[in-house]
Amino acid sequence: MPSTAESSQPRIPSSATTPLDGAAKLSANLSGVVLAAFGAIAFSGKAIIVKLGYRHGVDAITLIALRMAVALPFFAAVAWFASRRPGVVPLSAADRGKIAVLGFLGYYLASYLDFVGLEYVSASLERLILYLNPTIVLLIGLFFFGRRVSGPQILALLLGYGGVVIAFVHDFHFGGRDIALGSALVFGSAFAYAIYLVGCGELLRRVGAVRLTAYGSCIAALCCLLHFALTRPFELLLALPAPVYTLSLLNGTLCTVIPVFAVMMAVDRLGASVASQIGMIGPVSTIVLADVLLGEHMGPLQILGTVLVMAGVFIVSQHKAAPPVPRPHSTTRRSK
Repeated sequence: MPSTAESSQPRIPSSATTPLDGAAKLSANLSGVVLAAFGAIAFSGKAIIVKLGYRHGVDAITLIALRMAVALPFFAAVAWFASRRPGVVPLSAADRGKIAVLGFLGYYLASYLDFVGLEYVSASLERLILYLNPTIVLLIGLFFFGRRVSGPQILALLLGYGGVVIAFVHDFHFGGRDIALGSALVFGSAFAYAIYLVGCGELLRRVGAVRLTAYGSCIAALCCLLHFALTRPFELLLALPAPVYTLSLLNGTLCTVIPVFAVMMAVDRLGASVASQIGMIGPVSTIVLADVLLGEHMGPLQILGTVLVMAGVFIVSQHKAAPPVPRPHSTTRRSK
C-alpha cells in the first residue's frame, strides 16, 4: 500500500514524455543516423579495397579468402555469445540446414560473384547493380509468390533498371564484353543475396538477426576458405605483397564485420525503413571514393543513372509488399 508521501505526489501519465525521455530518444535517433550512415559508407568501401587489391596482381578467390579469414573469428565469437544468451531457442536440424543453405547463397556465393565481377566493372557500376537488391526481392515476390505490384512499385522498377542500363551503356563503350560479363556476375550476386533475404524471413523471427547473421557468415567464411584450399596452394597466402594484407585486414573488419553490426544497431534505433533510406548514401560514397582513390571519374550518364536507381529504391522502400494474389485453387470447395 503506498505511503501518504507517495500518494500525494503528482502522477505522470504513462503516455507522457519527460524531458529526460525526449533527450534519450533524440540521442538514440542521432546515434542511429550515425550508425546507418557509417555502415552504408563502410560497406561501399569494400569495392574500393577489392579494386586496389587487384592492382597488386591478386585474384578474387585469394582476396575473398583473406577477407573471410579476418572476419571469421569475429563472427564466430558473436555466434558463440549469442547462442548462450538466456532464453535462446536451440536450433533444430531443419534450422541448421536452412542456415547452411542461406549462408552459402547470401554470403559465400553472393560475395564470390561480386568479387569476380569487380575484375571487369567499375566500383560505381557494381554498387549501382547491387543497390537494385530491393527491386529483385520485389520481382521474386511477384513471380514466385504471386504478390501484387503497385503502380509506384512499377515506377520504381522502371527507374531503377533504367538507371542501371544508362550507367551500363556508358561503361560498355569503354569495356565492351568485359563490362557485360562483369555486370552479369554482379547482378548474379545481387540475385543470390535477394534469395537469401526472401528465404530468411521466418527463420529470422525464430533465430534472431544477430545469430542468423553470425551463423550465416561463419558458413560463408568456411566455404571461402575451402574454395581457396581446393584451388590454390596454401603457400600463396604467405607470399603476397604487404599492401594486400593491410587491405584485407581493412576489408574484413572495417568493411565487413563492423558495418554489419552498425546497420543492425541502426535498425534497432530507427527502424528498417529509416535506416534503409539513410543507407542510400552508399552509392554516393562509392562514387566519391572511386573518383578519389581509383581515378574512376563519373560522367553525366553515370550520374543520371545513379539518381534514377536511388529514386527507384527510395520508392520501393516507401511501399510495403502487397498480399499474394488469390489463386483459384485456394478457394473453399462447395459441399456436394
